[in-house]
Amino acid sequence: MLKGSAKGRYGLLLMVELALQAGRGPVLVADIAERQALPIKFLRVLLGNLKAAGLVKVQRGPSGGCELTRHPSHITALEVLEALEGRFSAGSLPAEATHGARAIRELWSRSTEAARAVLRGTTLADLADRHQALEVDSQGYSI
Repeated sequence: MLKGSAKGRYGLLLMVELALQAGRGPVLVADIAERQALPIKFLRVLLGNLKAAGLVKVQRGPSGGCELTRHPSHITALEVLEALEGRFSAGSLPAEATHGARAIRELWSRSTEAARAVLRGTTLADLADRHQALEVDSQGYSI
């Protein structure tokens, strides 16, 4: 199972929260930190990377906060993760690598491409929809 780094996980949580609030104006970082139980200082660092990548805009001042620069259906999980962690790749091998090392490298390359395809095909809107469905399920509604 791919776990990912704290930076990637927290960044996706931050972006899903912004997707849930899309169209309602800037969201306070403190509110996101509280709702998602994340450290506010770390979120501010992540926002810097996401802003540099053009995925969020940040407004200072009393009515400030942050919001997505595009509709959640037009931002993929891959864009978010690569903005925070750089391009996902399987790495390279030295020219003198053994056949076994090359075979394993091919496996990692295929699995990395499969993961990239899933992340590329998953938008923030998809994640926000799933978040809401899980929230409803956890409330134990029954007929």
